[in-house]
Amino acid sequence: MVHLAQRLARIKPSPTMAITAMAADLKAAGKDVIGLGAGEPDFDTPDTVKAAGIEAIESGLTKYTRVDGLPALKQAVARKFARENGLDYAPEQISVGSGAKHVLFNALMAGIDPGDEVIVPAPYWVSYPDMVVLAEGVPVIVPTTEADGFKLRPEALAAAITPKTRWLMFNSPSNPTGAAYTRDEMAAIAAVLVDHPQVGVLADDIYEHLVYDDFRFHTMAEVEPRLYERTITINGVSKAYAMTGWRIGFAGGPADMIKGMAKIQSQSTSNPSSISQHAAIAALDGPQDSIPERRSVFQERRDLVVGMLNEADGIECAMPEGAFYVYPSCAGMIGRRTPGGETLANDEDVARYLLEAEGVAVVFGAAFGLEPYFRISYATSTEALTEACARIPRAAGRLS
Repeated sequence: MVHLAQRLARIKPSPTMAITAMAADLKAAGKDVIGLGAGEPDFDTPDTVKAAGIEAIESGLTKYTRVDGLPALKQAVARKFARENGLDYAPEQISVGSGAKHVLFNALMAGIDPGDEVIVPAPYWVSYPDMVVLAEGVPVIVPTTEADGFKLRPEALAAAITPKTRWLMFNSPSNPTGAAYTRDEMAAIAAVLVDHPQVGVLADDIYEHLVYDDFRFHTMAEVEPRLYERTITINGVSKAYAMTGWRIGFAGGPADMIKGMAKIQSQSTSNPSSISQHAAIAALDGPQDSIPERRSVFQERRDLVVGMLNEADGIECAMPEGAFYVYPSCAGMIGRRTPGGETLANDEDVARYLLEAEGVAVVFGAAFGLEPYFRISYATSTEALTEACARIPRAAGRLS
């Protein structure tokens, strides 16, 4: 029998992937299921980007590249950071990996010693704590509240910092809540960090272009230049350009940290797909008109989902500023009984009930570190969302 490493017992599989797989299995068995678990745009990759990938294949650009990215892609990333974020990074300050998740993993592996602490505001993207654990760090979970818009308070951050703190995981707009920090809110967080020189920032900006109404996106190193040398600014092409399967993420940061991340990558995956890299250059340097067009559709879907969910008995849904998620409270459903006689004890029970009763797959809030909520991704068709958000109130209305 093969030996399984002890580290496997310290981490858990991704609940979002598990829900997606469960919904797929039910669909395969013939059940009418609407999956609202995956954070993946339903739009297609822009034609100009697809054409660049095809051209790379036909031109024979299918060989190994530099470990952490083609020089041309690093230059395109540098232009993006300067153009959209007011951040200047030299090529040696830029890392390219197989998705933003990969880049973040490299940063943690390169930036954590055993026992180092990483502050993770909750609710959090499900992978954050487990990636910290895999890097032999200690995730320090700091809960937020709906009353504060699911945003980290400066005083809560200050209370969580210890001599062992090395990083703050900072995701705006947020997965799973869609919460986004204003410039002033971000400056208040930065003011705390300025006084703790041992603490860096892992700024996960992957939903940068998905903000709504009149909200303006900001990133930490832009808001507080004194944190520039302590911030890894992480982004990618997956969400803004509907390129999830192309697997290209990138980061800008201090040259020594970027070099360390490349060292990790050189002994794990080596370079990202050469074809995807050429497509990413076309995405970053090419026409950007698809972004506002699709953002407008996402905003319409957000408004639809929030409005319909707030019609449901026992559900309250706040209006998020960004991303493509809502994080409604299901506190009013907890303790109630299903038609089958089961008492819903927690948000996992609620999610299971919605799937079994009405074929709607959502992800329960405990997976993200804050109960009793569930996450809906509205990165799916308006037709499917409309049907799903009709089914959810119907299921809630059958509780007693």
